[in-house]
Parts: sequence; structure tokens; C-alpha cells
Amino acid sequence: MTHQLPQKDEAVVKIDHPDEIAFDVNSLPGGLKGALEAILITCTDPQSVKKLAYLLSVSEKEVQETLEKLKIEYLEQQRGFILSEVGGMWRFYSAPEYGEIISQYIVGNSESKLSIAALETLAIIAYRQPISRSEVASVRGVNVDGVSRTLLQRGLIAEAKEKTDNGAVNYVTTPLFLEKLGISSLEQLEPLAPFLPSDISDIPEFEDIRKPVRKSAEDEELAELESDIQE
Repeated sequence: MTHQLPQKDEAVVKIDHPDEIAFDVNSLPGGLKGALEAILITCTDPQSVKKLAYLLSVSEKEVQETLEKLKIEYLEQQRGFILSEVGGMWRFYSAPEYGEIISQYIVGNSESKLSIAALETLAIIAYRQPISRSEVASVRGVNVDGVSRTLLQRGLIAEAKEKTDNGAVNYVTTPLFLEKLGISSLEQLEPLAPFLPSDISDIPEFEDIRKPVRKSAEDEELAELESDIQE
């Protein structure tokens, strides 16, 4: 079987891998806009411009410009959703104006809320990262094993590659943490750090990290319940 070469006026898409399918995104009904909408509404995770450009065989500049146009269009149309870039990644979000409706809809969802203990722990890690579990416990004055596991399971914190001098694991926040807050970097966090201790070593409990940390019955119950929560 012989194959005809494409005419000069036909669009030719370069294929880097033999198993890829050549297509012209502009030949689709909605063009590049429609293709981007189809991908983003299907994906549960935010997508980078680089990946979208690769998937659609177009330039990153085209993707970036099209996403910016779509973002403005949705805002002008007052849709129930917005297209937003967070931490260099794009995805659809429900419009802030509909927050109360969404909150009512997801009542009972295990991921809808974190306990006060978990929020306190997350705040300490966010502002003092990288920070070890024993240091977090020293700041809070209670054991944080259970809430740390919960935050790890939900992907809000992660173990840092670098360990402390004594080999302890340090915790840092993740891109998901930024995404949930709707910010692009930790520099955009509210200025609450001045209210935290300027030097953790000044905290009495931290002088000897082997000293038993106070653990109330309430915290024990919270830790046990939260450790069973799955993402």
C-alpha cells in the first residue's frame, strides 16, 4: 500500500512518538478553546501549560493566551465556575459567590472540614516549615501524631527531603495546600507569623524534646478518630 504525501496547504502535526495520533486541534468544533475545556473538565488535578501544550500539539504561548481569554470570558458571563491558575497550574473551581451553596451540598463529606487540632498543626507547619513533628508538638503542647497522619493522608503536608541534625523528619506544606487556599506561594499567606514564637528553641518544652508532651483525653480521641479518616 502506498501513502500519499500531504499537500502543501494541509496542516501537518509533528509526532515525537510513533504511537501518537496526528491531528489539528483547530479542526475540532471548538478549536483550541473547546479542547482545553474538555481536558480541564475531565481532569481532577490541575494541569500545567506545558502538559496541555504537549497533549494538544500546540505552543505553550497559544495555550497560555487561550486560557487567559477563557478565564476572562467566564468572569464576564458570571458563570457558576471560574478558571484559575494556582501555583502555575490551571483548573476549574466553583465561583466564590456560590460558596454557601457548595458548603451545604458537601455537608457530611469527610474532606469538607479539618478539626481545630489539625488546623492548628497545619498553621504551625505552614509558617515555620521545615519543621519536625517534635517541634510542632512543642509549640502546641500536645501530641500531634494523629493529626500529622491526617494531614499527610490528605496531601496537605509532606516529608521534606532534608532531615534534621538528629535524623528527625521535617514537614513542609504541599502544592495542594496552596491550591486549597487559592494562593500561588507561601509569601501570600496572611501575616500571622509575628504571633508565633520567634525562636522555637525558646519554648521550655523544646529544651528537652525527650520530655513527655502533655496529651489530653480530648486530643487522644481526636487523634484516634482522625487517623481513621481516609482521603
